Amino acid sequence: MKEKVTLKPMASEHRTAVIDIFNYYIENTYAAYPEKPVGYEFYDLLLQAVKGYPALALITEEGEVIGFGFLRSFHPMPVFKRTAEISYFLKQNYVGNGLGQILLETLITEAKKIDIDLILASICSINKPSIQFHLKHGFEECGKFESAGKKKDRDIDILWMQKRLT
Repeated sequence: MKEKVTLKPMASEHRTAVIDIFNYYIENTYAAYPEKPVGYEFYDLLLQAVKGYPALALITEEGEVIGFGFLRSFHPMPVFKRTAEISYFLKQNYVGNGLGQILLETLITEAKKIDIDLILASICSINKPSIQFHLKHGFEECGKFESAGKKKDRDIDILWMQKRLT
């Protein structure tokens, strides 16, 4: 059953909730790449990285931020301006309720408005639920970097997936 939610542009009032959600994934999963929790100042870097792209907070009727998602530049060269990388995270107890799909669909709609026609997702190969989510929603595997990183003393492969919007 889908929670009744609103999507709002990420703003300063979402700082604490967004970083808390992100830190959960840093500490407990391979979905977020940092090894250690980030401070609340990281939010400023995040907003800077997504400038000019859609960045949304997912908010319940009660005003609780339960997720966020954004697009960002895949590459700084203008020749790649039609391609964006996507990221999204939900509070753990809201996963599997269709909210990720709401974020994805809204980000796709917003991507088309700024002439993005290819979305990339960088996913740790250990993160099987994310891989399945993306496959279910029309992404295809397009590359893999073996042992590209190391987290929790474990080598990790990075799987790249893409979704063409045209």
